Amino acid sequence: MREVLLATRSEGKLRELRPLFATHGIDAVDLSDVGIAESPVEDSLEAHATFEENALAKAKYFHELTGRPTMADDSGLVVPALDGGPGVWSKRWSGRADLAGQALDDENNRLLLQRLENAHDRRAYYVCAAAYVDDERELVCRGEAHGRILEAPRGDGGFGYDAYFLSTELGRTFGEVSREEKARVSHRARAFAALVDRLGIV
Repeated sequence: MREVLLATRSEGKLRELRPLFATHGIDAVDLSDVGIAESPVEDSLEAHATFEENALAKAKYFHELTGRPTMADDSGLVVPALDGGPGVWSKRWSGRADLAGQALDDENNRLLLQRLENAHDRRAYYVCAAAYVDDERELVCRGEAHGRILEAPRGDGGFGYDAYFLSTELGRTFGEVSREEKARVSHRARAFAALVDRLGIV
């Protein structure tokens, strides 16, 4: 089985991506598997203006650190009525560096609803840029999933903004559907599937 380092500390992303990689015979190891302790430097990697630049910066950093073929992503929610926000700041949108996990998700969602309180246009789409870096090449692929933001959450699955994101394709929120259903249409699954395709892994 081929092996790739999946450079994320998000348990939610790991849960979504491991089955995808497994279907292609890829063993996805994460940062804790290879003994990479969390460092403050990691926060500075997502300082760029686009998802693609952030994803590539993370993949390059961890490839240089470990010497392993590395995949990383940057993803977020884009809301046209908020001039494209939260965008690349989706995880840190609330500015609450003192929070993590569900508490941070809750604060980000609170701010999202507050900003959209008087908005008629609640369209939104998730974006994911997935990057791959090894000794010979650098690749980046993009995936999107479209929908709109609800006024109240539905479902307790997923993470981030999922319970508020009503998928156009599924007719339910990402918080209401199974991991398998989400993977069929999610921005992250599409980006990484495109990346695997570009790498010629079948």
